[in-house]
Amino acid sequence: MKKDSRRLPLSDWQLQDSARLKSLFQAKRGELKLTQEKLAAELGDGVTQGAVSHFMNGRTALSVNAAVVFAKALQVPVSDISPTLATQIEKMAASLPDMRPTHREAEDMRIPPRSFDLQNEPGYTGVLQLTARGSAGPGDDNPHVEIRGVMAFKSSWLRANNLNQRHLDVIYANGHSMEPTINDGDVLLVDESKIEPKDGQVFAMQSLTKGTIVKRLVKSDIEGWIIRSDNPDKARYGDEVLRDGEINEVRIIGRVVWRGGML
Repeated sequence: MKKDSRRLPLSDWQLQDSARLKSLFQAKRGELKLTQEKLAAELGDGVTQGAVSHFMNGRTALSVNAAVVFAKALQVPVSDISPTLATQIEKMAASLPDMRPTHREAEDMRIPPRSFDLQNEPGYTGVLQLTARGSAGPGDDNPHVEIRGVMAFKSSWLRANNLNQRHLDVIYANGHSMEPTINDGDVLLVDESKIEPKDGQVFAMQSLTKGTIVKRLVKSDIEGWIIRSDNPDKARYGDEVLRDGEINEVRIIGRVVWRGGML
């Protein structure tokens, strides 16, 4: 059977998350009258039953947002599905002043106000603005990520581009490897529901050796993928081929769907 090179293999802890999710779903679906189709609807517009199956069968890694949605539907804390992602949620929530959140409160903090006035103009949606940096260079270690605030996007623009607030985060670019597409300090909007590698698209990725990186994924002419910088200086920013032994070091966080910065 030909190997499917479109998918990045999951790490051990991600496979364990998938197994726990599947076990909980099988145990509680009768009691809660749940189906994979209903869970797909909870995840957002355009999400299919097949995507839910991929989460449960170790083909797609759970994101923070997906884990929160599944936990709410299954009526369990996120830690019952993924202790690792639950810890990430607690770290983000704990960074807010004068608050000691429960699991449920921490989950709710992932969703800022759906609509609010900006200079007395309605129709804007808030997206969490994080202190995390995505390296357009050698890599960024983000051991502690804080919620910096909420950034406003037009609700109509999000809808027109099929973007769901629950899946979005704002981070910042650091470095020069993605110039001229992305400049140092640019604001990046990351869609964490888009974790399937796609030829020619820019992704935020987590590397075990380099931390958080922002690069373009290019389908190799042979088996596998290439992590590529847009900067034409290939002596400094050369391609990295994801071979069988190295591909496990990289996890896709989400696709970069918008960037904002100075010209």
